[in-house]
Amino acid sequence: MQIWGPRFSAYVVPTRDVAPFTLGRMPDEIEDRRKFEDLARRLDGFLKGQRVRFGDLQRPLRLSHPNYVRYATTTGRVRIRWDGARQPMIWMTPAVKIEPEAARLELARRYLHVFGPGTASSFVNWAGIAPASGRATFTSLARSLTPVRTPIGDAWILTKDEPAVRVSPQAEAAVRLLPSGDPYFLLQGGDRELLIPDAIRRRALWTPRVWPGAVLVDGEIAGTWRRAAGTVTIQTWRRLTRAQRDAVEAEAASLPLPDICGHVVVRWDD
Repeated sequence: MQIWGPRFSAYVVPTRDVAPFTLGRMPDEIEDRRKFEDLARRLDGFLKGQRVRFGDLQRPLRLSHPNYVRYATTTGRVRIRWDGARQPMIWMTPAVKIEPEAARLELARRYLHVFGPGTASSFVNWAGIAPASGRATFTSLARSLTPVRTPIGDAWILTKDEPAVRVSPQAEAAVRLLPSGDPYFLLQGGDRELLIPDAIRRRALWTPRVWPGAVLVDGEIAGTWRRAAGTVTIQTWRRLTRAQRDAVEAEAASLPLPDICGHVVVRWDD
């Protein structure tokens, strides 16, 4: 299922997991909740079971800005279909039967499992919620958390994840072309410095606009990549061996790209 998830970015999640990524970001303030729930009711009344293009909602719903409709996603009822190029299609589903606070606890568990070690502050930045909500969530999870020390400060992991965290990391493959926004580098603040110490390279990966993909070589990010039709452009940050370059080209050739004719062409921008 496609939804507007944390920070109203487009997410693809299993249908059973919609609630944490939508309702889990519902504000605690009663006035805001009423606004978003009212917006969802108005949207549902206008759609009447139909799927409507995103750009066709502002005028009939009398919204001050078209993006305001995204706040309705925090009710757990909004679904989208977006191919990355055109405006998404919007429709409604029945309400999710779970309280926002319970959904947020599960969202925090998901965050720590994938991005941990983490803190209440880093969770707030990732989820796009109020700081007070993030702190309250971590307080509620306290009994299921284990404190850890990291190169950028103290943080937390889920206690059940400790055995996995203690295992020595091993690269699953020599090379991977990670897509834009991949969870491996979907980071904020100091976490970015931990992954990419060099400031110039951080700016190349986390750009003000659409991020490029990351070239992962032997478990370390060694450059970026972008695609235009059937051409994949690789920009490396260090010299790669012939075997590593061959592995990058093989990875690019294996990309599931239904919109191209012929073979993928790799262009090196060293």
